[in-house]
Amino acid sequence: MPAKGDPTAVAHSRALDVLVVGGGIIGLGVAWRTAQRGLSVAVADPHPGGGAAQVAAGMLAPVTELQYGEEPLLRLGMASNERYAAFAAELTELTGLDTGYRATGTLAVALDSDDRAELRELHAFHGRLGLASQWLTGRECRRLEPMLAPGVRGGLHVADDHQVDGRRLAAALVAACERAGVVFHRAEAAELLVEDGRAAGVRLSSGERVAAGRTVLAAGSRSHLLPGLPAGVLPAVRPVKGQVLRLRMPTGAYGPFLSRNVRAVVRGQHLYLVPRADGELVIGATTEELGHDTTVTAGGVYELLRDAHELVPGITELPLVETGAGLRPGSPDNAPLLGPTALDGLAAATGHYRNGVLLTPVTADLLADYLADGELPPLAADFTPGRFTSDRFTPKVPA
Repeated sequence: MPAKGDPTAVAHSRALDVLVVGGGIIGLGVAWRTAQRGLSVAVADPHPGGGAAQVAAGMLAPVTELQYGEEPLLRLGMASNERYAAFAAELTELTGLDTGYRATGTLAVALDSDDRAELRELHAFHGRLGLASQWLTGRECRRLEPMLAPGVRGGLHVADDHQVDGRRLAAALVAACERAGVVFHRAEAAELLVEDGRAAGVRLSSGERVAAGRTVLAAGSRSHLLPGLPAGVLPAVRPVKGQVLRLRMPTGAYGPFLSRNVRAVVRGQHLYLVPRADGELVIGATTEELGHDTTVTAGGVYELLRDAHELVPGITELPLVETGAGLRPGSPDNAPLLGPTALDGLAAATGHYRNGVLLTPVTADLLADYLADGELPPLAADFTPGRFTSDRFTPKVPA
């Protein structure tokens, strides 16, 4: 124990329990749930509530997003989806802010015979895993969504795939954090502080040092780029650009333009349309490996509108309200990095790729449990950063 008057005693007395680096929805969720556990928490981010959630469509689609070989990720996604209704309701009750959560379901459709065969295989895969998805003929698909193109060959209806508005969710999480006593440092984390082989907080771009017993890296695709982070502690988290369009749907006596999430593969590219209750229609998203570029391009807008027109011909009559581009944080295997790293005192909550919005509730719960109790719940066992031990995953961290 430091002697009375020792300056280190002051430093330790002022140290936070937890510092979260990154104020996107993942970092905010972790901060909120951890503060609810009675720990002192701060978030370091110049713009809390920003990040990929500002352009995300907000599909909560663990079943229709499923890829072969991703069963552990499916289990994690379904666990998070099951928590979403209560998670959203709690946020709204606490803050008075609507998150845009809607239990709408998702319709995945095929536009040609090859797509139909692929969807049939996916439906059989769902059956082997005991997942609830219903095969529909093209006519049945159009009965559910009359605006679909006449050439739709069939599809899968998944009633338990839902949606939330990422922007509204982020605003509600900021407000919830404030109510829970989370402190916001609105500045960049400029350097990870490491003392005696242990993460000890960060130095901010303002020069301020923020000490913490535990630090959580939740900075999306820039998580592994934090100066001071030792090499090999966290694998590279790459940015994957996605361009998104926002349109305005008509209102009137003839029913909704679209009433549920609709997705398809068009020319080999995945496309989704997410209709909001307020009349907004989100169309996304391109997948581009272009580093940290977030430029909206004419080509990206054209491709999205062209493919959406094949799926829903009436789409080109709608007003185009907004274009945007964001960066998905992809890990080497496109699954999240959750829990303690090789550096004592440092945990990760990043690498969620296409599933950041979906996995926010479960990530918040798992990290809060770990930070409060010191034990990572079994549900996170397949997603620890330690699964990448090969030298080929060692990131080069700037000095």
